[in-house]
Amino acid sequence: MKFTKSLALLAAQTSIILAQNSTNTTSDVPYLPLSTDSHFSFILYEALALANGGGSATGEVMRAAAKIVAGDTESFYSEFKFLGDSIHSIAESINATKFPVSAREAYFRSASYYRLASFYLVANTTDPRLFSIWDSALADFDKATSLTEVKAERVTVKGPGFDIPVIFYKSPKAANDCSVPTVLVGSGYDAAQEETYHSIGREILDRGYNFVTYEGPGQPTVRRQQGLGFIPNWWDVVTPVVDYLETRQEVDKKRIALAGISFGGILAPLAATREHRFAAVLAIDGLQNIQETSMKQFPTELTQIFESGNQTAFDAIMNAVRVAPDSPTLLKWFINQGLWTFATSSPFDWFTRLDDINLDGNILSNITSPVFVGKGEDDTTAGGQEETVASLLGSKAYFHEFKTELGAGEHCQLGAEQQLAEVTMDWLEEVFEAVA
Repeated sequence: MKFTKSLALLAAQTSIILAQNSTNTTSDVPYLPLSTDSHFSFILYEALALANGGGSATGEVMRAAAKIVAGDTESFYSEFKFLGDSIHSIAESINATKFPVSAREAYFRSASYYRLASFYLVANTTDPRLFSIWDSALADFDKATSLTEVKAERVTVKGPGFDIPVIFYKSPKAANDCSVPTVLVGSGYDAAQEETYHSIGREILDRGYNFVTYEGPGQPTVRRQQGLGFIPNWWDVVTPVVDYLETRQEVDKKRIALAGISFGGILAPLAATREHRFAAVLAIDGLQNIQETSMKQFPTELTQIFESGNQTAFDAIMNAVRVAPDSPTLLKWFINQGLWTFATSSPFDWFTRLDDINLDGNILSNITSPVFVGKGEDDTTAGGQEETVASLLGSKAYFHEFKTELGAGEHCQLGAEQQLAEVTMDWLEEVFEAVA
């Protein structure tokens, strides 16, 4: 089927409508923009937020923000690659034996900047930089954690047809054969498990718990090293990890919690509908169906094309949108990231499979543990689904809305990680205390 003039017009209209729908609808500006490109601004805000957990430095990020050309993804790559290389060189020049803290902190930051440099490279999955810079990020993160008091132990857990990379951070309180509660954290649509150390991992360790992260198909390292896209049966990822945790004497088997961040706010509860060994589940933030929230922003005609099953037309429109100069960066990235994480070249295939990962119907009734459901007051990603998820969970849900006026209203409480930890970890402590 040729890409006709009517489809070309619809592609242009789709870009315009989705750009209009992506604007923030709150009366207050949630945070000071760091770029005139709204998506660049958000990702730069993510980079800035990493400073709360030692994953970046504010001055370094703000300098990058000043240099990056709005909407120019190559500029975004170049500035963060420059930062990564520069801070890496500093780390390498430090005598890590004599000055381990200085070397550690520099390696953590260079690892973060390398990850950030890769962010928009998913637009071209054959770009070798998408892989090479990831290797640099992993290497520097490992150098950093080798210099921490709480060492990061990398473990490969076997799943059904794939390997699950796990990082285990043993709590200092787990010494002398003592078992302590454990928090297993999974990320979502784009973030690496290493990033989670900075966003909430240190807070978990400070509370005396073991902190464990993992990645499954579709997530950054598994996608790169095994070529696998997201799967709907997420319990096949989580259950083998729980099996592994139960083999470790440091783990209190009755007090294991599962947390999911961002898209992980779907994945974690989804896994818990089949895996019932958790004392608690945390959805940060509570999501139900990303396809549904996305489709609400589609033009009516595009929705009709998709629902009619016209793959050729839908692919043509979405492929035109993702390369159109006037398409908003968020929209282009969302499509590109979807194709990458689902390991497909067809937007129709990606968007269809995205709907397979959901918390629709009565599936949440299968969860047996208490569930924390978080919401950022200004977070438009979930489209108000947080309340729906809490309602479907009934008495098992604990719902909390983080406020914009306190700087915690963004997606996953970006920039207010301390508030996130205060609320979630205090709730979790009480849940653990109630376990017989």
